[in-house]
Amino acid sequence: MLLKNLLNAALLTGAVLSGAAAHAQTVGPSGEAATPSEKITLSDSDLSALKGKGYKAALLWHTSSDFTNAVSAGAKDEFAKAGVDVIVQTDAGFDAARQRSDIETALAAKPNVILALPLDPTTSAEAFSQAVKDGSKLVFLSNLPTGYKHGTDYAAIVTDDLYQMGKQAADALAKAIGGKGKVGYIFHDASYYVTNQRDQAFKSTIENNYPDIKIVAEQGISDPARAEELANAMLLKNPDLDGIYVTWAEPAEGVLAALRSNGNTKTKVVTLDLSEPVGLDMVKGGNVTAIVADKAYELGRAMATTGMKSLLGQDTPPFIVAPALTVTKDTVSEGWKNSLNRDAPQSILDAAK
Repeated sequence: MLLKNLLNAALLTGAVLSGAAAHAQTVGPSGEAATPSEKITLSDSDLSALKGKGYKAALLWHTSSDFTNAVSAGAKDEFAKAGVDVIVQTDAGFDAARQRSDIETALAAKPNVILALPLDPTTSAEAFSQAVKDGSKLVFLSNLPTGYKHGTDYAAIVTDDLYQMGKQAADALAKAIGGKGKVGYIFHDASYYVTNQRDQAFKSTIENNYPDIKIVAEQGISDPARAEELANAMLLKNPDLDGIYVTWAEPAEGVLAALRSNGNTKTKVVTLDLSEPVGLDMVKGGNVTAIVADKAYELGRAMATTGMKSLLGQDTPPFIVAPALTVTKDTVSEGWKNSLNRDAPQSILDAAK
């Protein structure tokens, strides 16, 4: 997921699962087992049962971005197969009060399915309560209103395969440095369900699967603007690092700035979530060796499918995850398309030629 969207809105507060690092898989906010999104499908008979019923859907997003555009595209394409009309699409601009107003506006149109990312677990619990009373089928992206019960108040939470994102980052870095060496670990120093699982998955994979790789420097970061400063301090103490893991792409840009200012072309970098500056460094043969991303289009498809299965009265799993994918210099074009359902930025395509 494009993490900046989540963190700017201070999402998922309090949703960190205690002991999440002990799990070798992605788990839900209350420890729910993950169901792969590929298992969430509609049969031809399901589609026939949905068509002609006049069902309507609303997409109530937290912001506008390449990420939400891709989620929307996946949802709209899936709804179209069943003749479900998307009648409302909103952008709350990271404003919980505005999202509440968006919900009220949407409910006036009487949607049968609502897909949304709740901005604040506490206030959204009240904001979506009328939708629950109205019988709208709610499918949430990555976050859950406080106190909501699966099967009663909502159909499912759909999010990234967070463990796989961290694991694939570890595997990519290990490959880049030949399976041995010293690495730095820059993790998100805050209680966020998404980042905590991804970061811990990277660390546990290195520690458990790569005995010849040692994490010799660890640094928490809460403000991406300090990434360059913190990376400079790490490099001052550890000038011979073979690799660095950075918790997501925005602080990775600061780490790259630090490496360049030190004239360091050796240390390999892996990070999570697509970013034009990070992708450009990768295709130009810079420090970045891989970027691990989610499949945003698939998130939308799975959300829409789940909502429609709920309309049909079918059981839906509480926690669904979409796959992670590793994007490299050689796969940047298809990686961007698979993740965001759009072409990579022109600067990256030109540099990759």
